[in-house]
Amino acid sequence: MKINKFIYATLMLSILLTGCTKLQYDDVSFVQSATDPAKLGAMFDITQDNTGLVTIYPNGEGLAYFMVYYGDGSTTPVKILPGGNIQHKYAEGVYNVRVIGVSITGKEVEMTQKLTVSFRAPENLEVTTSVDPSSAFMINASAKALYETVFKIYWGDVANEVPVSFLEGQTVSHTYAKSGDYTMRVVALSGGVATTTFTKVISIKVPILLPLDFETVGQTYTWGNFDGGDAQVIANPKSGGINTSSKVTRMVKNAGQIWGGSVLTLSSPIDFSVNKVLRMKVWSPRAGAKVLLKVENSGNGGINFEKEVATTVANGWEDLIFDYRTINAANSYNNVVVIFDLGIMGDGSSNFTFYFDDIRQTNSIDELTLPLSFESTTLNYAFTDFNGGNVTVVNNPSVTGINGSAKVGKMIKYADQVWGGSFITLAKTIDFSTNKYVKMKVFSPRSGAKVLLKVENLTNPGISYEKEVTTTVAGGWEDLTFDYTAINTANSYQKVALIFDLGTMGDGSSNFTFYFDDIRTSATGEELAVPMTFESSSLTYNFTDFDGGHSTVVDNPSMTGINTSNKVGKMVKGPGGQLWGGSFIELAKTIDLSASKSFKVKVFSPRVGARLLLKVENLANGGLNFEKEATTTKAGQWEELTFDYSTINMANTYQRVVLIFDLGDVGDGSANYTYYFDDIIIK
Repeated sequence: MKINKFIYATLMLSILLTGCTKLQYDDVSFVQSATDPAKLGAMFDITQDNTGLVTIYPNGEGLAYFMVYYGDGSTTPVKILPGGNIQHKYAEGVYNVRVIGVSITGKEVEMTQKLTVSFRAPENLEVTTSVDPSSAFMINASAKALYETVFKIYWGDVANEVPVSFLEGQTVSHTYAKSGDYTMRVVALSGGVATTTFTKVISIKVPILLPLDFETVGQTYTWGNFDGGDAQVIANPKSGGINTSSKVTRMVKNAGQIWGGSVLTLSSPIDFSVNKVLRMKVWSPRAGAKVLLKVENSGNGGINFEKEVATTVANGWEDLIFDYRTINAANSYNNVVVIFDLGIMGDGSSNFTFYFDDIRQTNSIDELTLPLSFESTTLNYAFTDFNGGNVTVVNNPSVTGINGSAKVGKMIKYADQVWGGSFITLAKTIDFSTNKYVKMKVFSPRSGAKVLLKVENLTNPGISYEKEVTTTVAGGWEDLTFDYTAINTANSYQKVALIFDLGTMGDGSSNFTFYFDDIRTSATGEELAVPMTFESSSLTYNFTDFDGGHSTVVDNPSMTGINTSNKVGKMVKGPGGQLWGGSFIELAKTIDLSASKSFKVKVFSPRVGARLLLKVENLANGGLNFEKEATTTKAGQWEELTFDYSTINMANTYQRVVLIFDLGDVGDGSANYTYYFDDIIIK
């Protein structure tokens, strides 16, 4: 038996020795990464029984332990680990408690905290509070008194509140959840039974100012309702379109008076010194509802200004504009009044339930509607991309031809879905009552690219209409026309969607990068093309002059003979130019020479023998061109010149028409170098 015990003990010793040789604690990287000690402090608590028993709570960051010196004459410190505390009895008096914090690396930090031990009630309690600059909901507090050991603060915003302890010289902070009046209580404690209490009503009032988006957490937007109007802030029940915010104001107009509405008083007057236009997003159950937005002085309702506009959208958000540019900015206005359907008695039904949001100031009356030119510096052209389409507004990459604007839309089609595109939501319904054609300038990397333009109802995408056309120009601007004559004008359309190359997957390359501009409606499907008569009231004949030539469209100076039309082109070849001075015009479509290769132009020349060079060019590459010259045989009357294009290279495309009179001569701007031309046709 003794032998077995000996063998067993020997084996256990061997195992222990073997285990000990394998455990090596030589990784000290945690010491190198340890943080320096910081934020050293101490908190006191005292029993209120005249015993002087004080609990000391040292605290800090990056510390391995604390050394506490009581400050009452004893010289031996007490070691306390983080989260721990120590108790010590003191006689009445004032003591300097010394705390040393030691980090894991041995670094030390030291502080001294004054401790007052008294058995009489604290006196002369003073509490200071202030609103923190970072938030109107945050309050900072500090306190001082005679004979106190510690303060306890109750912020007054929750039931069964656990107080926060702090010492004289310290500041404590609290963030309230919402606006309101709260009774804050600070209790000063000593070592005796008696305490001293300070109370104060803390009023949390966040300024209510423009812009009003009703989103401020904890803010109370108290609308004053009158004569049947009932406004209150609620969760947005109609999120979508131009308004996806969380909170909006709902206005229900009940039976009361025909002027029933609501008023909200702002914390300070509205500044109309610069921004004199107000905008407000409105959701109405019907188009044609009237919306009155009024501002007034809260002390004198006679000082006011108001504007009324009508909704154009039913069951959808739109951004209404109230033009306040004639307001007297010297007056003070801090009431905002909203009245729907002034002059009509409400009935509290869904037909008299409206929503509004985002009341704000701007200095522009621009609104996001057709025509879209992308030139405004105040509008936000917020496109919504889908399935690989990506639209941004950029500088015009080719300020030439029919598009000399500074800003354009840019669409890149990435790999995702073959229907990838983008849409934009307008502030107003598109008016198709008269203008049933949509035009859009497009710059495509290639001809033959398909362009689909679609309009949709704001809330029901099933209500839509679309047309697709094909580009005919590569690397240049052309004006595409979308025939909407069959659209159902009984519906309302507020969204414009664009899809390039529907049915083809994009790849994000330059081959799938398109530019577009000037989306507008037109009463006619006319396009700038040959034949060109200059009679259209809807087309813009943008000639580009060069080297002394100057062309405009004017009234026909001689409505006689073969030309009795009202409008014609006029070319003046001015001085100081070049002998090749002239003008060109870029067409919306490629010139079609498949049926005939004979150009004709009517010309009114000041003299016999004047020469006209007619040249056509590729829009992107002027080196691809063809030209012919003809000579006038009449002076002071119209005649028709013919240009033989039978040898033109039909493999090329031509979209530019160039006119040069008297090539080889420098003009002088006189009547002798003033020409008229008209009816450029292929026949």
